[in-house]
Amino acid sequence: METTINQSITTEKDFSSSSKLLLAIPLYVYVSVIASMCVILGILWDIAWHMSIGRDGLFSAPHVVTYIGAAAAGIFSGYQVLKTSFWGNQLEKGKMVKFWGVFYSSLGGLFCIWGGIASLTSAPFDDWWHNTYGLDVQILSPPHTVLLLGLMSVQMGAMIAVLAFLNRSEKISSLSAEENTKRTNRLQWMFIFTAAFLITSIFTFLSESLGRWAMHSPSFYQVASAAFPIFLLATGRASGKKWGTTYICFIFLFFHWVVNAVLRLLPVEPLLGPIHNQITTYQTLGFPLLLFIPAFAIDWLRDKLSAKNDWTMALMLGVIYTVVLLVSHYPFGTFLHESPLARNWFFGSNSWSFQNDADWEYRFKFGPWNDKPLSAWLTGILLAVVYSIISSRIGLAWGNWMKQVQR
Repeated sequence: METTINQSITTEKDFSSSSKLLLAIPLYVYVSVIASMCVILGILWDIAWHMSIGRDGLFSAPHVVTYIGAAAAGIFSGYQVLKTSFWGNQLEKGKMVKFWGVFYSSLGGLFCIWGGIASLTSAPFDDWWHNTYGLDVQILSPPHTVLLLGLMSVQMGAMIAVLAFLNRSEKISSLSAEENTKRTNRLQWMFIFTAAFLITSIFTFLSESLGRWAMHSPSFYQVASAAFPIFLLATGRASGKKWGTTYICFIFLFFHWVVNAVLRLLPVEPLLGPIHNQITTYQTLGFPLLLFIPAFAIDWLRDKLSAKNDWTMALMLGVIYTVVLLVSHYPFGTFLHESPLARNWFFGSNSWSFQNDADWEYRFKFGPWNDKPLSAWLTGILLAVVYSIISSRIGLAWGNWMKQVQR
């Protein structure tokens, strides 16, 4: 009987501790993190829908998931603005950004509100576009571009909303020292997850240039070297964890793979002709990039160069990122695009839109346009290194700014 009572007391203490930790971080911050996940989940599902079914309606399932995420972020952030502006005390208002002379909001909340409005506004624009011009053949159509920018604003808002609390280094009086440490760790991981969701969006945004068929082309390394270091270094530095960039890239890899792997199990049939590839399950984007490999090199080198100035760090990090990316992804591209071992549910290299010719001769091999002379490769990789250095320097500066965000 005494053992049972002790166990009950322990359970109540654990529950009380968890509840206090939850209450120590505002609800709108949790909602923004979940919204960040929902919007990219909806985007990946929508792409698979276009590849597998064809025309979608304004309120198709993927669109609804995206709308819910964007709307939730905007509504909860908007409520927080009104609550702080009209019912908040001076201490609460002092932690916010004042705008229009009346309202008080966190910087992350402003991003979420704008992103939610832009995302929902793009929905009827996208529906009109389909009704006027038919099915999109590219990810970056005008309405999709507006949508993606709005959704990425929501994700940026989620990141900054978490950062504001993380950077204040507040000690909540109602929490013990151990609970305050757990709260800080929770905020760090919330930030890492939001950063991973943003990286997933960046990759999806650029997937037409970063597919497996492009991994034997210098342009792949130029795009990847310009696009990713800025985000990886900024978020890795702001995370406050030694291996922050690596954690972010592992979560990106796992999340992107899980969403598409689950979709590839679901039955579906095309509803728009002509059908050149008979399919019975969802077709999706291919296997994600192995960004955790250059990310590991970045984190290791960033720690070793911590005493150096940012210009020196950017130079060395930019070079190592591109070199590791090339060494890891050129052979990985060979495997994904040409090996029969990659044509399965796990790697998804056999995913092919119903609109594409199933018997295209270059479906599973690189085309002659990938045969570049050595001089073209040297020039292309040199440009990629330059892009990477510039991107790394901006990323380090952005990371410094992120570490100062407290509103």
